[in-house]
Amino acid sequence: MDFLGFLITQCLNALSQASVLLFLACGLTLIFGIMRIINFAHGAIFMLGAYVGHTIVVLTGQFWLALIAAPLVVAGIGALFEMFLLSRLYARRDGGAYLMITFGLAIVLSEAVRLIWGAQPKGIDLPEVLTGVVFLLDQPFPIYRLFLIGLGVSASIALWQFLERTRTGLLIRAVSQNPEMVHALGTDIRIVRTGVFALGCGLAAFGGILATPLFGAYLAMGNNVVVDAFVIVIIGGMGSFLGSVIGSIMVGFVQVFGAYYFPSMALSLLYLLMLTVLIVRPGGLLGKEE
Repeated sequence: MDFLGFLITQCLNALSQASVLLFLACGLTLIFGIMRIINFAHGAIFMLGAYVGHTIVVLTGQFWLALIAAPLVVAGIGALFEMFLLSRLYARRDGGAYLMITFGLAIVLSEAVRLIWGAQPKGIDLPEVLTGVVFLLDQPFPIYRLFLIGLGVSASIALWQFLERTRTGLLIRAVSQNPEMVHALGTDIRIVRTGVFALGCGLAAFGGILATPLFGAYLAMGNNVVVDAFVIVIIGGMGSFLGSVIGSIMVGFVQVFGAYYFPSMALSLLYLLMLTVLIVRPGGLLGKEE
């Protein structure tokens, strides 16, 4: 019974870890799937969301407000970046230019965070309803991690329904497949691209806020998780939303169980998982080879 309780709590830990990674990976997947841009600033955007969320909680004392307002603020910053800088590069069709400008954005955001908030780590106080633990087969488990699991499942379903069932989602998928035809039919694809980039940034920022009560907000947090996000996207398949969901779960389980049973090899196991998937499916689990 003790082992069963331990196994259940470890699986739930993995799912809660996957929920945080899911928001980061889905944002990265949306941006690549629609715009064919690998956003190297995604980790810095994740970090910015954590710091903006911290500031909102400090000023208002409302964690729930931070969950709504901080992603909107960061999404607005992403939209401005796309409209005034990134959009100027589309005609060049040069992937290296996208890499350099998003890498530059990552450096700018990192320095801005350091100058505004300083080098000391920050935290977020949770509302009372999310504090404490519950007991599962006599094993304590944090309520906040259960909240993360529920939020991850709900967000996955909501995003899937948005992309598959709504007119806006249909338009986004159409732009990802044939932007020239969509433009010829009278749709301004500039608005779609700006909205998708903003949505991807908002999702990353949302993940940053959710991670802060667990790990705190610190300057290198974006560097640590962006590697995980790229691994998830590669495993799931570039541009595949469902692949990102599956990849997040797989990476969450490898990280949690690898850190417990093979702590010195945890990172190696993550890359071994990615290598194994690419050997079997070079385009990722649900991706297409190009």
